[in-house]
Amino acid sequence: MRLDIYRRAESGHRYSYLAVPEGRVIPEEATNTDWETEARGLEGGAHAEQLGKYAITGLEQQIGEKGYAITSVHARVDAGD
Repeated sequence: MRLDIYRRAESGHRYSYLAVPEGRVIPEEATNTDWETEARGLEGGAHAEQLGKYAITGLEQQIGEKGYAITSVHARVDAGD
């Protein structure tokens, strides 16, 4: 599965990330925040090493349940990473 990745700034120079299947719009329940495009067309799945820096756990499960996957509030990523 290919993914588009979006980010939003959080306090303390940290980011949250949102992943949606490539080409799909951000679902309505997640559009109440200003998301910026981070990356387009990244390869997803269990062996996608480049997705590790976004700290999105249970990516496939979240997408299956909600249509998108998001960084846990306990795993926000430092802006420098």
